[in-house]
Amino acid sequence: MKFQYIIALFFLGYSTTYAQKNISTEKATPEKESKIQVIVRVQKDKILLRWAPSDALAWKKLNKYGYQLERYTVTRDNKTLANPEKVVLAKVFQPEPLENWEKTIEENDNAAIIAQALYGESFGVTGLNQLQSIVNISEENEQRFTFALFAADKDFEMAKKAGLGFEDKTVLKNEKYTYRVSSNVPAEELTIQYGGVFVGPKEYEDLPKPMDFTAHFTDKSTMLSWNFKILAHAYGSYYVERSLDKKHFERITNKPYTSMNQENENNNRIFYVDSIANNQQYSYRIQGISAFGELGPYSEMVSGKGKSILKFVPHLTIKDFKDDKTVTLTWEFDEEGNSEITGFELNRSDTDDDKYLPVVKNIAPKSRSILYNKLASTNYFTITAVGKQGGNRTSFPMLVQPVDSIPPSKPLNLKGVIDSLGVVKISWDPNKEEDLMGYRIFKGNNPNEEFSQLTISPSEPNNYQDNVVLKSLNSKVYYKIMAVDTHYNMSSFSEVLILKKPDVVPPTSPLFTNYEIKDGRVTLEWINSQSEDVATHYLYRREDNNNHLIAVFEKKDNIERYEDNNSAEGSTYHYSIFAKDESNLTSDPSPEIAIFVPKSSVMPAVKGFYAQPNTTTNSIDLSWDYTATGVESFEIYKATADEPMQLMQMVTAQTKKLSDSSITINTTYKYAIRALFADGRISKMAFFTIKF
Repeated sequence: MKFQYIIALFFLGYSTTYAQKNISTEKATPEKESKIQVIVRVQKDKILLRWAPSDALAWKKLNKYGYQLERYTVTRDNKTLANPEKVVLAKVFQPEPLENWEKTIEENDNAAIIAQALYGESFGVTGLNQLQSIVNISEENEQRFTFALFAADKDFEMAKKAGLGFEDKTVLKNEKYTYRVSSNVPAEELTIQYGGVFVGPKEYEDLPKPMDFTAHFTDKSTMLSWNFKILAHAYGSYYVERSLDKKHFERITNKPYTSMNQENENNNRIFYVDSIANNQQYSYRIQGISAFGELGPYSEMVSGKGKSILKFVPHLTIKDFKDDKTVTLTWEFDEEGNSEITGFELNRSDTDDDKYLPVVKNIAPKSRSILYNKLASTNYFTITAVGKQGGNRTSFPMLVQPVDSIPPSKPLNLKGVIDSLGVVKISWDPNKEEDLMGYRIFKGNNPNEEFSQLTISPSEPNNYQDNVVLKSLNSKVYYKIMAVDTHYNMSSFSEVLILKKPDVVPPTSPLFTNYEIKDGRVTLEWINSQSEDVATHYLYRREDNNNHLIAVFEKKDNIERYEDNNSAEGSTYHYSIFAKDESNLTSDPSPEIAIFVPKSSVMPAVKGFYAQPNTTTNSIDLSWDYTATGVESFEIYKATADEPMQLMQMVTAQTKKLSDSSITINTTYKYAIRALFADGRISKMAFFTIKF
């Protein structure tokens, strides 16, 4: 018997439960293993199962050899069984034979589609080209597979006839089962992986209520939409119903309505357009249909009316200023639209946004201009044509700004503070001008330099926050601001605000430049710290690892020289000087200088220095006696009356006498002696005069 049924489908959407699970219509390949996928629905007294192969080739083989359905009882009374109890619910599940379909196809389109896919001599599809691009089929076997699953997804009874569904009515509420659907296809022909689910009767849940259902009413039509992805696991299609009294609803979709975009991640909504009459109240609701043919609860009801739209739109064209508060506005509007409107409304806003408010109402339909005398510094106007049927049309906005050349007053009472992190917060009294746009903030690091602008556009608040680098050479920062109105008139600058930075930078170090040792006293010279905020200098002297403060100098005294009167001859001293600023931060010490104070005091003259003539040796004999400690040598000086003293001879400390044979008779000689000490000191001169 030949069986042929040409399918003509006219619908806006297409999807199947198994398409949602990314089932391919391609032929099975070693890289893409064929498998059986199973879904389940628990009802109050039974468990419904649906399955499908993943590709057309597996479907064709399974139609021939069939599926095997097994059930394993895994738990009973909340206890896991040591050995699950196996029951074979059906050894061979196959599509029913052709003769069992002939009566059904007369009344059921889904039956006709499945029967044609299973047994039709050819499989032709007429419909939208869009459908063909979405299904993306190129072979007849894939067409059969795709449309068989599509029809089975819409009718659970037909799914069971096609060998793709089963009702298990033998379940017990205290048990939980694993269902396994496996292939009877010989492995040498095709390997098909089995599928399964784990479920129990206690897992029954009511079907969910459709969500996010909205309606947009326009001229003679309603755009309905809802989010299908939220409940894609529960529903594959929907019925749409409409009512005129919110009580009696009727379906306006004879066939279940589905989406073509279930695999498009960027589009999760279904849209349906219904033609309606204007000014009539309509109400809508939707009802989901599960893959097992169950009808879910209705969505919330949405209601509204269609409204006619004016064909003509007004356009503001001319603004004619009378003074800074008055303007005449002119607009265009097609004369044919006068009979369709009740008049015009003039709307105004301070900014170009949606916050327009009507300022003149009930303008006559034939009017094309209006005088407005309450202008602000900046005005945005629109003109609205008010339709008799409620369909208003509004023009594009027009900016109206009267001439303004008066600048704002300069900002007052500028004040601020800088915290320890360098965050600057400044504020000032707000200006009173209504057309004030904001303030420009300027900053300088030196009062004599050109200030730089911190704000790109006028800042609206009467405060500002800035950041400064604390560790920098300048200890102060300077700010001034100006006010700007909406016509970009600028005020004069405010008074300059001077803010002192929190001091975290110690002063620079002083520097020794010279020293002098005279009469056992040390005189020091230095250059003071050059930091502006330096307050005091401290001079220290270290000897024998003990550091002592010896002098303090205030900045106002500007002292850079000091004489140390407490130094001792023969000692070594280390000097250093520090600077401290007004924040009590101390500089690094100056480079330390070490000074040795030599012993330079004059010792007492040599005692007992005596000279006598010696006629025997024809010489003058000198003698002396000196017992001071530390003597290293003696210097003997000689001179005649007409000559200056000259060193005659130097002798050791142990020598106590000396003979001078270089003499002349009748000559007067003057002798002198002094002691030289090992530490560099010398004694006073002792003199003796003799005539030979």
